Amino acid sequence: MPKLVIHGAKLKCSEGLSPSSLTVLPIIGADVDEQPTATVMDHAPIVNIAPFGMCKTQTNPQVAAATAAAQGVLTPMPCVPVITAPWSPGSSVVTISDQKALTDDSKCKCAWSGSIEITDPGTGVEID
Repeated sequence: MPKLVIHGAKLKCSEGLSPSSLTVLPIIGADVDEQPTATVMDHAPIVNIAPFGMCKTQTNPQVAAATAAAQGVLTPMPCVPVITAPWSPGSSVVTISDQKALTDDSKCKCAWSGSIEITDPGTGVEID
């Protein structure tokens, strides 16, 4: 069963070299374990999703340029997530401020081809 995701949840990007975390801004009455509960709309780069250390995909223009300058040797560059769509699928039964609650089976995509997933939701609260 999927679990609700809260502030401080651990994240992983398929193209990032380090783990990251989720920042959820507080909404009155939407807490689990005294932490703000996330929705599918908590996908803003830097605000909600912190960088993943270094980025290793050549679809990222900075990585492509650095790799070209290094005569084809893959040269990771600092991660700056570019997330253009909400998390999906989110909860089918729980909403917070008219938005689907974020569940640990949800993913989102970075424009530079990375797939971002939740590795630790920060809580054990399961939902149907």
